[in-house]
Amino acid sequence: MTELKTITIIKPDDWHVHVRDGKILEKVIKYTAQFYKRAIIMPNLEDPITNCVKSLAYRNRILNSIKFNSTFQPLMTCYLTPFTTSKELEYGFYKKIFVAAKLYLKSSTTNSENGIKNINDINHILQCMEDISMPLLIHGEDNDKNIDIYDRESEFIKNILEPLRKKFSKLKIILEHITTKDAVEYVKKHDEQYLSATITPHHLMLNRNDMFLKGIQPHLYCLPILKKRTHQQALRQAVSNGDKHFFLGSDTAPHLNKNKIHCFGRPGIFNAPSSLLCYITVFEELNALKHFQAFCSENGPNFYNMPINTETVTLVKKPFKILNKINIGKKKIIPFLSGKTLHWSMKT
Repeated sequence: MTELKTITIIKPDDWHVHVRDGKILEKVIKYTAQFYKRAIIMPNLEDPITNCVKSLAYRNRILNSIKFNSTFQPLMTCYLTPFTTSKELEYGFYKKIFVAAKLYLKSSTTNSENGIKNINDINHILQCMEDISMPLLIHGEDNDKNIDIYDRESEFIKNILEPLRKKFSKLKIILEHITTKDAVEYVKKHDEQYLSATITPHHLMLNRNDMFLKGIQPHLYCLPILKKRTHQQALRQAVSNGDKHFFLGSDTAPHLNKNKIHCFGRPGIFNAPSSLLCYITVFEELNALKHFQAFCSENGPNFYNMPINTETVTLVKKPFKILNKINIGKKKIIPFLSGKTLHWSMKT
């Protein structure tokens, strides 16, 4: 059999992206804009995106940071707080300022201190979102300090997500960056019209052993944390089967190196320079390239009721060396798999 040398697919979208702000935004946005037509922008800045005015301003900063001719579209989300109003959400959704709202449980991950302590406090918001078919994006971890960090996702499904879905059965929910067999099985059991999930390249490529290989690997620390191999295999099987419940969401999350190697290192993996190439590497390993376009370019838009892109991208079987670092003045960001070589490149 002749080895596949190129593959052309509909231009993908990334349904989970952190681009931060200021100098970091100016340096990292080009990597997402290079590979993807659209991207869901996470709202958890230090000053979170909690209303329409902030969202429009942030969107403009993102677009102004792209220094080359691009048709990239940032898709903005609203950070839910105890003070979010149904009126703000409804206006933002109908005016296409927001495409979705993001639920962070308080203190569950980076810049989530303004999040929700008790989900029942926002039942009126969730009712509004169900009524207008506005998607809810969820960082699905129960961060009760008595729950083992490796069990936070499965406990969230049992303790929070299942009761939530019983109350709001028609609420469109994306369970983001899933990491466990439990999440795969739960999502597959439900109608993909109302419940879907994103999967990151790093959770497909790695498991928790990798995080402790030859000592602690701070650049592989993320939330949800890498899980054991059986969970990684469940994620790989989910994408290799072409299930419509699952689609691309890289959760690329840049942090300055000094904050990653700090004694209280921050969670987040910056994979934007290579995310699409990592995904195709996994799909090739799984002999599942026939499902690659659906995962990258079709399942996400179908869930969000958005048009599928008309542009295409071509990936070539050609070595691609991932850059070692990105300089931010005198500081730096270390990308995922820095310095390593992948076997696929993007045709320019």
